[in-house]
Amino acid sequence: MDRYDFKIPIGPQHPALKEPESFLLTMHGEKISSMTVRLGYNHRGIEKACELQTYIQDMYLIERVCGICSHSHATCFIQAVEEIAGLQVPKRALYIRTLVAELERVHSHLLWLGVAGHEIGFDTLLMYSWRDREVVMDILAMLTGNRVNYSVNTIGGVRRDITAEHIPQILKAIDTLEERTKYYIQIATEETTIIKRLSGVGMLSYDDGVHLGAVGPTARASGIDRDVRRDDPYASYEDVKFAVITDKHCDVYGRAVVRVLELMESYKIIRQILANLPDGPIAVKAPRKIPAGEALSRYEAPRGEDVHYVKANGTDKPERVKVRAPTLANVQVVAHMLKDRYLADMPIVIAAIDPCFSCTDRLISVTDAGKGTKNTMTWPQLHSYSIEWHRKSGIDFSELNKKFKVPGN
Repeated sequence: MDRYDFKIPIGPQHPALKEPESFLLTMHGEKISSMTVRLGYNHRGIEKACELQTYIQDMYLIERVCGICSHSHATCFIQAVEEIAGLQVPKRALYIRTLVAELERVHSHLLWLGVAGHEIGFDTLLMYSWRDREVVMDILAMLTGNRVNYSVNTIGGVRRDITAEHIPQILKAIDTLEERTKYYIQIATEETTIIKRLSGVGMLSYDDGVHLGAVGPTARASGIDRDVRRDDPYASYEDVKFAVITDKHCDVYGRAVVRVLELMESYKIIRQILANLPDGPIAVKAPRKIPAGEALSRYEAPRGEDVHYVKANGTDKPERVKVRAPTLANVQVVAHMLKDRYLADMPIVIAAIDPCFSCTDRLISVTDAGKGTKNTMTWPQLHSYSIEWHRKSGIDFSELNKKFKVPGN
């Protein structure tokens, strides 16, 4: 940093940010020479809270990790639980989960399209795409009873079935959305102002995307051909045909193109699901207590790969739940994409990864009640704090530590 550089803090409260997050920019004139992202302004403690609730209660808690991706997190979590329990979920239930997943993807991408338009001053696009969001949200409400946080999953299947009366209504809505999406594709590929404003902004090469671990549309817009739905199929994705959309522009424009084209693939998947919906039950009976074991579940959320780790100890409550939201994978590429870019590009570059900071944040500091001071915890300190916390809860690891000769305990 030379004497002509200066720092600008953006956040944690800022009009361009819908959630509290902190970005510290080092500027050289109007260009960004470096950026530091600081997480930790949403202190909800969902992972720790999951250890204190039953698996059924955790489903509704996990669903609230993110409102836009509520089905994504709920399904990713429940897949891990079902794998540990050895449950064979009925095929009809898997089809219903896939249907809701793709409707949620349509909802998320339309929402993003409006936010992106707003960030570059194209508010007409915001109004149009958010009008179309209402179409898919009404369908989700009809199927699940809720426009957000659908609560359609249960351990061993789904809670609600699709009736014969639902199918023509869904297909009619999809026909409407498909026609309107063709218009958005035309805008994205022909509108000169959008192409010029987004092209070359937030560059992320193929090699950098792989190296930095980008996921979802952010990665696919840099030519990285990766999608969990195809590469590691879950639910009923192995029974449907769809294309994994990639683009080689490697910029914000490419991320917009990927999302609008992915909408068309989602419509194809939804039609296939409804045309081939199998008969049969929608759930199997699940045990209240899940056998001891652990599982890692992957899910292609609208923003990218979602990962849930669940460890069971034979009780009705999990011993550990870990969530790796897609924004946590993508947020580190933002600093790279903004280097040597203008300050005015920051809102759209951040928006281009479709961030959700509430589902990304983790708490790393605790307050000493006696001194009123805050201390950042190291990993050994966090380990000791966790052991003491469990000991006070009635769980003593001392004998287990002696058995496995764990040092320092």
